[in-house]
Amino acid sequence: MRQFLDCCVYLIIIGLAGFLVGRVLPKEWFCFERFPYHTFDFEKAGRIYTILGVRDWKDKVPDMSNILSSVMPSKKLPKKVTDAHLVRMIQETCVAEFIHLALCIVGLRCLWIWDSVGGLLVALLNILGNLPYIIIQRYNRPRLVRLLESRNEKYAGRSRIYACTNP
Repeated sequence: MRQFLDCCVYLIIIGLAGFLVGRVLPKEWFCFERFPYHTFDFEKAGRIYTILGVRDWKDKVPDMSNILSSVMPSKKLPKKVTDAHLVRMIQETCVAEFIHLALCIVGLRCLWIWDSVGGLLVALLNILGNLPYIIIQRYNRPRLVRLLESRNEKYAGRSRIYACTNP
């Protein structure tokens, strides 16, 4: 029982640390056009997630932007969305995917904390708990990118805002 509690405390600590890191990381470090954030061929520009029914369940999972709305930016598009707002939302999807993937990897430490089948189960549950959030980011990002691109095509005369500013 002690090792189970140690794993739980560890996962809570890394979850809180991941949240804080995600808030302070410079969003400009994340480029949706580069690995691992770009859309892979098997994702079919995000359509694979439509087949998985992500649209039906994505709003049912707990969301930190609803829990800590004063700290987290809203995931809802405002009525008058700007290119800069879309770029920021695209970058936020990359940050969220990075943090949840990092939590999956760092959560494997439970295998050492609880050196038995219990540690394996806790580590697997941690991965399964973070996986839906990674999928949601990979579902939302291509849709936001398409919206940004369509806006830029519509207003071709104005300067374009790119989500990937660093070389």
